[in-house]
Amino acid sequence: MDSIVDSLNSAYQEFVVAAANVLESKETSGGQKTAATDAALENFKQKWELFRVTCDQAEEFVESVKQRIGSECLVDEATGLVAGKTGQTATGLPPISAVRLEQMSKAVRWLVIELQHGSGTAAGAAHSHPSTPFDSRFSDDSAQ
Repeated sequence: MDSIVDSLNSAYQEFVVAAANVLESKETSGGQKTAATDAALENFKQKWELFRVTCDQAEEFVESVKQRIGSECLVDEATGLVAGKTGQTATGLPPISAVRLEQMSKAVRWLVIELQHGSGTAAGAAHSHPSTPFDSRFSDDSAQ
């Protein structure tokens, strides 16, 4: 994370310097278009693009961390680990195993894929796919 912050800071500083160079070159040329002002503007555009890309990378990192934290919280909640932490209460739902949670997650993913492809056989696809083992202990899942 430190490297992302450092690269974002560096890209911002370069962008600010490039903006200042554009203003200085305009002032030096008396507002006229010259090779120096064109070069300063081109450098400014490059630094602006670099800054935008760096911001996008930082945003992607933040989103991935948010998803990871959300997934960890979901697993903790589903497996009952949250109830053991101080200051938090249990939901009243019985905990499920992490394996079962993963099975359900895969089933949902396969349903989404089937629906996106427009298949009319989405209802049975989740349990029939070989990479999604069905746990027969939970027979009520087939009715859902």
